[in-house]
Amino acid sequence: MPRLFFARFVSIVAFSVTISWSWHFAFSQSWPQYRGPNGDGKIAAGSESVGWSFGPPKIIWKQQTALGFSSFAVSDGRAITLVARENPAGGASQTCVALHAETGEELWAHALSEHDYGRGGGNAGARGNRGGDGPRSTPTIDGNHVYVYDAAMLLACLKADSGELVWQIDVSKSFAGENITWSNAISPVIDGDRLLIAGGGVGQAMIALNKFTGEVIWKTGDEKMTHATPIVRDINGKKQVIFFMQSGLVALGVEDGGLQWSTPFDHRTSSAASPVTAGNLVYCSAGYGVGAGLFEIGAGGGQGMSVRELWRKPNRLMNHWSTPVVHDGYLYGLFSFKKYGKGPLQCVELATGDIKWQRKGFGPGNCILVGDKLIVLSDSGELVIVAAKSDAYQEIARAKVLEGKCWSTPAYVDGKVYIRSTKEGACVEIGQ
Repeated sequence: MPRLFFARFVSIVAFSVTISWSWHFAFSQSWPQYRGPNGDGKIAAGSESVGWSFGPPKIIWKQQTALGFSSFAVSDGRAITLVARENPAGGASQTCVALHAETGEELWAHALSEHDYGRGGGNAGARGNRGGDGPRSTPTIDGNHVYVYDAAMLLACLKADSGELVWQIDVSKSFAGENITWSNAISPVIDGDRLLIAGGGVGQAMIALNKFTGEVIWKTGDEKMTHATPIVRDINGKKQVIFFMQSGLVALGVEDGGLQWSTPFDHRTSSAASPVTAGNLVYCSAGYGVGAGLFEIGAGGGQGMSVRELWRKPNRLMNHWSTPVVHDGYLYGLFSFKKYGKGPLQCVELATGDIKWQRKGFGPGNCILVGDKLIVLSDSGELVIVAAKSDAYQEIARAKVLEGKCWSTPAYVDGKVYIRSTKEGACVEIGQ
């Protein structure tokens, strides 16, 4: 091989390897579903420190994200969410939109159901709905597929690279499901080859489907759905999916849907925050005067696992839809009910339910944990970095970054946070 040709060949190979390495490592982390990789609102920080030193943080891009409270799922260079868009017929379709994670450029869009979001959960109309219109659930990215469960209870599997439809199921029709006030907000949960949702009718309230085909693996239960997304956890050596239903908490084995344990918990109008676990402890909370509770799950015997209530706080510690995170034995999150613009960020001791500190002025936004830092998005669009320490509130940085109503959850990937409101979405650099 001539020397000049060989040199050019080596340069081309080196360039190709560099490009490939850069692409993979540019997105070494992912936030592929509602509340992150494990559905617990937490992710480890990399080598970067979290926050910004001087002035506002760098906004990498902004795009319109019309209506809705869907969060971003971010994986393989795509940031995917649900919005409401007008269609040629004059209505508004819930639309799954994929944006380039680095530029914000729209890659594809797939229209789902037309839907009204009023109190009736269907045809009641939304003009009197002060909560706001638009889809509430968050897409789930799994390999080259995206799963969406829209407000009209249409469940769809799309190709992640193109938005092309793979399969879809109308849960209302196929499983005798009945929508609820303000419509479905459950995000799809993936465990192995299973896709887990709630929303069916009698005998099929909780459902596991084959994620590749949409075929039923198991279905069970008579409980009615809520707005809360289920979580998958290993408790006492048994992997289980915990549903927050209108009857209370219901834990099923992920493989066969067998009942592991259940416990009653009040439901009034809407339960929307997901359960939170720490070992064999399970915390849940709801608004409308319900409050919060903590349960200890025992190994039990042949009749399933035992449940012991450790504490209950009626009409206190209400997480309306803002699911807290747990860190070193403390809950950190936004605790309030309809205190828009005023509700506090709080640190709560998990074992007792005692409030260790609070700072007002956040409203019902959401927060996540990156390393040992809280990334908090207030309902008015302020991005705030707070140390996750139980001794005192310690604010690290704060900036106003979004316009519109922010009831969605931040997503964090490699030093960048992906956030949205009812008007706009943004990618903000917060890793230094």
